[in-house]
Formats: sequence, C-alpha cells, structure tokens
Amino acid sequence: MRRNYILADNQELTRFALESLLSKKEENVVYKTSDKADLVELLKLHESAVVILDYTLFDFADEDQLLIIAERFNLSDWILLSEELTPQFLRRMVYSSHQFSVVFKDGSLSEIRNALNAVEGHTRYLSQRALEAIIAQQQEEETPNILTHTEIEIVKAIALGKSTKEIAAERFSSIHTVNTHRKNIFRKLGINTAHEVIKYALRAGLVDSSEFYI
Repeated sequence: MRRNYILADNQELTRFALESLLSKKEENVVYKTSDKADLVELLKLHESAVVILDYTLFDFADEDQLLIIAERFNLSDWILLSEELTPQFLRRMVYSSHQFSVVFKDGSLSEIRNALNAVEGHTRYLSQRALEAIIAQQQEEETPNILTHTEIEIVKAIALGKSTKEIAAERFSSIHTVNTHRKNIFRKLGINTAHEVIKYALRAGLVDSSEFYI
C-alpha cells in the first residue's frame, strides 16, 4: 500500500538515514521539509501522510502550535523522533486528542522500525524510554514530595556504589532514564552528591551500614 511520508527534521544525517530506510519500499513517497509553513502546505496535499518530526529542531513556537496542526490534519499520523523530550511534553502529546508515536534518536533501529510498522496500521507506538518518562512524571505529580518505589530502589543502588550503567542494566532501563530518576531524587531530597544519598539511605534504613564504609 502506498504511503506518503514527510520528514520534518533539520538534522541532515537523520533525514538521510530515514529516507534510506523508507525508500526500501518502492511504493513509499518521501517528502522533506525544513519549516512549519512548508509542512502545512505538504499536509494540505497529503492529508493522510506520516509526519516524522524532530520537535526540538523544528520551528514550532510551542507545543500548542504542534497540536493545532496535528488536529487540523486529523488523518495524518505522527512520529516524534528527537534526542530529548521533557516528560511534561510527552504526557501532553500522549493524552492529546491526536495520536502521536514517540521514539528517541539514541534508541535502537528496531524501535524506529516498530514505530513505522505501527503507524502503517494507524496505531500508536511508544518506546520504552518514552513510557518510563511518562510514568515517572505521573508518579511524581501524584506524590511530589515522596520518593517513588523506583526512586527508592535507585537510592539503594547508588548507596551500594553501583554505577548508572549498572543500575540501568539491572532495571532494563536506559542510562538516560536512570539519570532522570537520579536528578529527581537529588531535587526531592535537597541534596547534590552521591555521598549525601548514602547518608540519607542509612538514616532511612534503606541499606545496612555493614555493607560499605563511609
């Protein structure tokens, strides 16, 4: 089945890689755009196109503009593909009336393929990193001054001297996700160093002092 794709990404290397991936299916037609005005004109011609957008590198003034355009062309499918998107932004996109898929540029090629396959069937795809960010943000809003279960487990791991890479591997999470949890922990506890995390973990009874030396 023929599908039109619009690459709304101002990173030349990403555009080249996506175009190469999409052109493997001869029936695909790929258009490229570098600004919002041109994107709208392309959507007028191809209302059911798949838009692959790097929001952080494009010329949207804010997320409201993105939502307005997506809802105006409600037959279109969107894949948000960026290096970094805030949890607040992700939650708003996911809970909007339009259907956005989300993958990150540091993710695997299989994630991008999964997203492309999903939108071909007009379904949503959220990468593991996106899901974790959305869930963590929701938990924080529900209990803004209390560490979540995940954060407590990460506090224990930090106190036991485990590196971010080791924690990510144990939790089947990305390093980025663990770093985000780490920042939230430091902010909630009002601390700045791993040494202070250890002291907190000892006071809270999360770890046994016999397991390490201060």
